[in-house]
Amino acid sequence: MEDAISRTPRNTRVAVVTGGNRGIGLEVCRQLASNGVAVVLTAVDEKMGAEAVEKLQGLAVSDVLSHQLDITDASSIARLADFLKTRFGKLDILVNNAAVCGVVFIRDHADASVTSGEMFKGMDRDERLEWLWGNCRETYDAAKEGLQTNYYGTKHVIEALLPLLQASYDGRIVNVSSDFGLLRCFRNEELKQELNDTDNLTEERLDELLAMFLKDFEAGGVEERGWPSAFAAYKVAKAAVNAYSRILARRHPELRVNCAHPGYVKTDITLHSGLLTPEEGAGNVVEVALLPERGATGAFFEEGKELASFV
Repeated sequence: MEDAISRTPRNTRVAVVTGGNRGIGLEVCRQLASNGVAVVLTAVDEKMGAEAVEKLQGLAVSDVLSHQLDITDASSIARLADFLKTRFGKLDILVNNAAVCGVVFIRDHADASVTSGEMFKGMDRDERLEWLWGNCRETYDAAKEGLQTNYYGTKHVIEALLPLLQASYDGRIVNVSSDFGLLRCFRNEELKQELNDTDNLTEERLDELLAMFLKDFEAGGVEERGWPSAFAAYKVAKAAVNAYSRILARRHPELRVNCAHPGYVKTDITLHSGLLTPEEGAGNVVEVALLPERGATGAFFEEGKELASFV
């Protein structure tokens, strides 16, 4: 679907949305395009990406094209970067939305009894999260995949597309994060302090901390070492994304680099147990992507509101 955007004027903003073929990502694509942004919707499966573009076209959203992207595959990332450089010569907005849950689901996310939402009526957030946790189990392989995708995949996409973002007069990176990545989820005060001290924290130290987490996870020492409990790998990966975002914001003041928590959204990754619709969740992300020029950077936005800290 690389011909959906026939000609893009130089002054038109160009966005890439990872994991854009469904859920929050698809809706982010729709809302950005509706705001006059030329959108490159990426998906692991090329066919699914093309079908998502067709779906948007059926909603009269035309300024969107698809491109294959597996954020855990260096060659796939390189192909996307080459395409963007050739086609547009720049990138104005990068929305890193692609993610995995870091757990194994016991229940099928396509189960009609779940997707209908009937079972969640009358449940508050805590009750829904308790239900979700009861339908998951943590394994080492799932935890490792969670870190590789949610942190390293996001990081590698940013590194590859950074020169194109710097070619924009107002480049922006929005890393879709979670309140699960806030440091209040950690029980080890030393870990919290180190992850919060982004003036001194390095990427190399982040690598060491993530390796330490996996080692503790494999040894059954997550609780003892004070790592987050329940959805541990997801929380640790999102905390790493938050820390890396702050490092990037300090290193590249010419860019706007922010984290956005869309809210507890009804998607496959939550087994449709969330409180918000994908449209509502995406709106919280798009609001950050379209902040006024030279606005906030190195910040965390929770459902559209900037928090005072990452703690």
